[in-house]
Amino acid sequence: MRIGKSRLSGFTLIELMIVMAVIVILISVAIPFYQKSIIRAKETVLHNNLSAIRNAIDEYSYDKQKAPQGLQDLVSDGYLREVPKDPITGSNQWKEIQEDAGQSVSSSEPGLFDVRSESQKTSLEGTPYSDW
Repeated sequence: MRIGKSRLSGFTLIELMIVMAVIVILISVAIPFYQKSIIRAKETVLHNNLSAIRNAIDEYSYDKQKAPQGLQDLVSDGYLREVPKDPITGSNQWKEIQEDAGQSVSSSEPGLFDVRSESQKTSLEGTPYSDW
């Protein structure tokens, strides 16, 4: 009968460190993709919100034969339930662009022509959000 050291089952410290290194590498590759997908989702929401506001401005202008004076006019007259949030800035404040008096629907009362994001950041496409 042999009496000696019995081999314990389990992982060695080196094996555990290799596994941890592989996990860290995989996580470091996955995080940028995750962050880009979040930004891409916010950009999609921004496009949709801008489109909804612009459609409401057009419908209001067509129905009332004058442009709204602000975004609250669209809400109070039922063209929007509420002013959508800008997902980039996190607020419902938008940069309002007023009509030129000479080209307005109602020359006596120029109003809201367009809205843009107030964000100073740049999109994944390389264009500023404030230009959308």
